Amino acid sequence: MKLIDVIEELVEEREIDRSILNSVICEGILAAYKKKYPDLAFQVETDKKTGEINISVEKEIVPYVKDEAQQISLKKARYINKALKEGDKVWVPFEGKIGRIEILRARQVIANKIRQIEALAVYNEFKGKEGEIVLGVIHKCERGGMIIKIDDVLAFLPRSLSIPEDKCIVGFSIRALLKEVLPEPKNDNQLILDRASAQFLKNLFELEIPEVFEKLVEIKKIVRSPGYKAKVVVASHDRNIDPVGTCIGVGGSRIKPILKELGGEKIDVISWNDSLEMLISEALRPAKINRVELSEDKKTAKAWLDEDQRSLAIGRMGQNIALASRLTNVDIQLETVVKKDKDQQPSRDVDILEIEE
Repeated sequence: MKLIDVIEELVEEREIDRSILNSVICEGILAAYKKKYPDLAFQVETDKKTGEINISVEKEIVPYVKDEAQQISLKKARYINKALKEGDKVWVPFEGKIGRIEILRARQVIANKIRQIEALAVYNEFKGKEGEIVLGVIHKCERGGMIIKIDDVLAFLPRSLSIPEDKCIVGFSIRALLKEVLPEPKNDNQLILDRASAQFLKNLFELEIPEVFEKLVEIKKIVRSPGYKAKVVVASHDRNIDPVGTCIGVGGSRIKPILKELGGEKIDVISWNDSLEMLISEALRPAKINRVELSEDKKTAKAWLDEDQRSLAIGRMGQNIALASRLTNVDIQLETVVKKDKDQQPSRDVDILEIEE
């Protein structure tokens, strides 16, 4: 194994300009020689004209040489520079060799430094895009998530930040939120992606709906149960713009691309209302709510609804009412309206409101 072969291999693997590698290579070679000869002072430089690496050792000028590794005679020193005198120190070419272990040490140092340079370049390139949606191609499927290639940089989409319907098919394009850009890779990952957050959905609305991007329609709040349902509260800053209709579009034309991106996740678009009772009623859609009673501290509310609307209000595994509670920051309790006929005895359940037909 030759040191020059190691350097050429790293240049080819990393595709980094050779001029950038010069100082890194010199540092790696210096580490290798220091490992082999720890008592000597070395200097490693690259010849700008030839590109060759020159290794020098510092020696003290003495009248009689007792240690050839660290000393040089005055006579020999004056061949280098006639002005040198006894007691001075001079750098002279080093002719000692290093072995396989030292070469591996050089490779390790050089590779580590290159990784640091690459990490800094990725950080500088993507830090300004943090919080934006990026487009990539699925590069590799792993147990913990997907490796996504964005241009020539690899990013990681954890399974925990994916949508349940996401399929890992190598070569397929995918959009995701650039959630975090780390200064240095953690577990080989520096760019962390996200498709399960409310921010990802908000950004999709901004991409697909011009009025949202232009702030004519404001997204007040979003809550999501990824893969199941999301609830989006919107408000208009223009009396002539219907915020819900604008977001849905004619025949659902505007919301459909977003639904497709989310793998069929349902989205309830709700118009903002200053009345918390009305907002709670809307948040429980698709159930029809008869009325809402809000507690004095506005932390809990009772929503009255017909029996056939109860399952709709609760949703699959209780997710609809959970989303409504998160959306309004109110603990919502459902109270069923029982319709009595003449042959039925009125229910005694204190949680049931009885209404005569």
